[in-house]
Amino acid sequence: MCDFSEYGGPSEEWLAVEKTLPVPFFDFGADPKSARTVVNGGREDASAKLMERLGPHVRMTDHSIPTRDGSTIEARSYRAVSKSEDDILPAYLYFHGGGFIFGTLNSEDAACANTAINTGAVVVNVNYRHTPEHIFPTAWNDAQDAFIWLHKNTDKLKIDRSKVVVGGISAGGQLTASLVLEKHLGKNEALNGLPAIAAQVLIIPALAHHETYAEGPMKMMKSPEISSIVENENAPILPMKACRIFTSLLKIPQVELKDTKTNILTAATSDDVKGLPPTMFGIAGLDPLRDEALLYAKLLSEAGVPTEVRLFKGVPHGFRRFGAALKASAQWDRAVEDGIAWSLKKPAATGKFDIKVV
Repeated sequence: MCDFSEYGGPSEEWLAVEKTLPVPFFDFGADPKSARTVVNGGREDASAKLMERLGPHVRMTDHSIPTRDGSTIEARSYRAVSKSEDDILPAYLYFHGGGFIFGTLNSEDAACANTAINTGAVVVNVNYRHTPEHIFPTAWNDAQDAFIWLHKNTDKLKIDRSKVVVGGISAGGQLTASLVLEKHLGKNEALNGLPAIAAQVLIIPALAHHETYAEGPMKMMKSPEISSIVENENAPILPMKACRIFTSLLKIPQVELKDTKTNILTAATSDDVKGLPPTMFGIAGLDPLRDEALLYAKLLSEAGVPTEVRLFKGVPHGFRRFGAALKASAQWDRAVEDGIAWSLKKPAATGKFDIKVV
């Protein structure tokens, strides 16, 4: 039985930042489309400011990805200008966070450009479709279709098919973990035969559905009271109220404990995850999603998957938006960058579940 409560509680640095925020920080009761306009606008503005510095250092190309339902989704690739246009590089297929409702290509420009510059990988930013217009499992299908498209276009993108790392934040972490697990289990014929995924990078990922928490993750905990969804019920940025709103917009017909899309943690056994690619976790201590990520990291580590677990103590879900105001923001970036570099070195598994507090 697990107890991760020692990783909870706010840092002094976070408390200082929190005092500067409006109360409430965000109106989660707002009309979803109106809320999306406000949030996406703010994210795009922040990204645009950073791109004034980063933009000259990357080549950006827009792409259109066909989807299985006859539609298309947008994508954008980023290549550091320090790399020749003909260099064959590793790739980082990236899925943004935002509760399956927020996020655009432009909102992720700065994060993707920064990763491309600092790792030398070609970053492919995928704008999967969002709620409330597009419900479950559209985003998951889009993620898989993007992976298939990437492998059909390796010559165009100038990337190494054997060095494709997949990663995401929050909801994007769930899309990543589901894609990697379903490919590993052979659950989608279209993914069969494609090269093995080199690694996955899961930053503050959602890996369990709150409706089945009691019969899943909670049974792995020492007691319900110390679980992060109880401890961080009213956490800043992502309280459980927001989690419930975001998942309700997906309109999942029936949540299954063994669903490899929404319940990755409880869908997989130790035998199921053996052979998964190296996995980097970045987990926030003041996050309702903390324990499900730690439990999945434990499962993978003890099943012999090369695993690196970094715990951002004292900060909430999505804290990276506060940039230099939090020292942990640099650790977030480092986890992504180190995850890509570390995984491509083909790290060996230790079989031990180690948590590095950063």
